[in-house]
Amino acid sequence: MLRFFIVFLAIQATLFTAELTPPVQKAIVIPFTESIASLSAWLVKLFDSGVIAYSNIIRDQDSGFAVAIEAGCNGVEATIVLVAAMLAMPAPWKLKLMGIGGGFLAIQIMNLLRIITLFYLGQWNKTAFDWAHLYIWQALIMLDVLIVFLIWLRFLPEKEAPQGAAHAG
Repeated sequence: MLRFFIVFLAIQATLFTAELTPPVQKAIVIPFTESIASLSAWLVKLFDSGVIAYSNIIRDQDSGFAVAIEAGCNGVEATIVLVAAMLAMPAPWKLKLMGIGGGFLAIQIMNLLRIITLFYLGQWNKTAFDWAHLYIWQALIMLDVLIVFLIWLRFLPEKEAPQGAAHAG
């Protein structure tokens, strides 16, 4: 358990530090965030044609209301936590990569739902938007990470007990 915790923290520190560097921001994080805005706007346009996306912003052309997808709102940080947890676990690389891929998709699907609901909630009530943005969705995204990780753990092969180890029960 201590090994997991130390490796988990080291991987997180490395990935969070890398994420904050200008080259990674420019090459990966900003384009990724802009693609999340575009995808969110595309999904909203299925029901509401008056929505546009530019850069990291989604705007309703009728009301003028807009949301900007900023750092912390693009799912990158939640993905880093999940990746660090999966990499820190002693598991076959194939399962780690499958877990990371599936977990990334689960986080991004939840994040798209988050962005779209906040987009509509903000047009309806600013107080409800702030509360949902700061409290409900933050917790739900991290809960998503925890649930994905716990489900992934169930697919790991069981370790064999060492020779001569006593079994309780």
